[in-house]
Amino acid sequence: MAARFSFSAAVLAWFDRAGRKHLPWQQDITPYRVWVSEIMLQQTQVSTVIPYFQRFMERFPDVQALAAAPVNDVLALWTGLGYYSRARNLHRTAIIICEQYDGIFPAAVDTLASLPGIGRSTAAAIVSIAHGTPAAILDGNVKRVLARFHAVPGWPGDSPVAKALWQYAEQHTPSRRAAEYTQAMMDLGAIVCTRSKPRCDACPLQAHCLARQQDSIAQYPGKKTRKALPVRAVQMLMIRNPAGELLLQQRPPAGLWGGLWCLPEIPADADAAAGCQALCGQRPQRITVWPGWRHSFSHYHLEITPVLLQLARAPRRIAEEGSRWVAPGSASALGLPAPLVRLLAELSAGD
Repeated sequence: MAARFSFSAAVLAWFDRAGRKHLPWQQDITPYRVWVSEIMLQQTQVSTVIPYFQRFMERFPDVQALAAAPVNDVLALWTGLGYYSRARNLHRTAIIICEQYDGIFPAAVDTLASLPGIGRSTAAAIVSIAHGTPAAILDGNVKRVLARFHAVPGWPGDSPVAKALWQYAEQHTPSRRAAEYTQAMMDLGAIVCTRSKPRCDACPLQAHCLARQQDSIAQYPGKKTRKALPVRAVQMLMIRNPAGELLLQQRPPAGLWGGLWCLPEIPADADAAAGCQALCGQRPQRITVWPGWRHSFSHYHLEITPVLLQLARAPRRIAEEGSRWVAPGSASALGLPAPLVRLLAELSAGD
């Protein structure tokens, strides 16, 4: 009589043999380190996250250090990772944990999931990896593994599909070796059951995977119906004073690039010289329009036309609060969006 197949046992055996065990956040495991890594890894590849995580831990070694830091310092270390609401939520949650929980992470999934930026899956990952408590996770990698193994049709963002996947996630989560199983499921989706060109020959679940049996792996998980993204066009004003400093403005805490320092923006068809006059009280001595490019977000495309405006004299005032003159070389100490990092590099290369 054939032995009964155990999903979790197969996954754990594969992890023992081939899983990743030397990533930075897998060392000196604490709820804090697991939390930061899980937030960074949302929609971001491991190879990209590793240096960010290491720098973050050097600057903020524990939740108390993170809570005590200015949010601008947090955003500065996040520059280039994108999805900056993650960094703002990290900071907010660190403050809550220090003020309401005496700096100790709650051990209950529901309590953790109620904090800013921590959803059900992230909370479960923290609890299982840091405490060894069985808790089902369902990140993007796990969704893909389960959708293929059980041939669950539909886009995982739809509630009925998500509900079915959560049920399978809970069904397969073992009562023992919770931390290893959680990491194993993430690894299996990341390095074997990949979005394209999955390595089915290396998968411990291959003999029982319905999508493989049906030769329909590419159909799972189902894709979201794509809509044409709208396009927004702006000019980014690189207003430079005689000292070579650029005028930067801090964005409001909420919304696109919330809390980051950005160049002033005006509509694509607006008069850049008039915009400079309104901001600094003088028209530019020289205007240079740079080639434009497109920066895409999940919900729209931003067409950017950079305009360099050189001032003849130091302005006496800046019209808007939350603005400052910044030397391009010191701007990296602030939280900057990716387009501004690119423009500063180009500006430095051209000087």
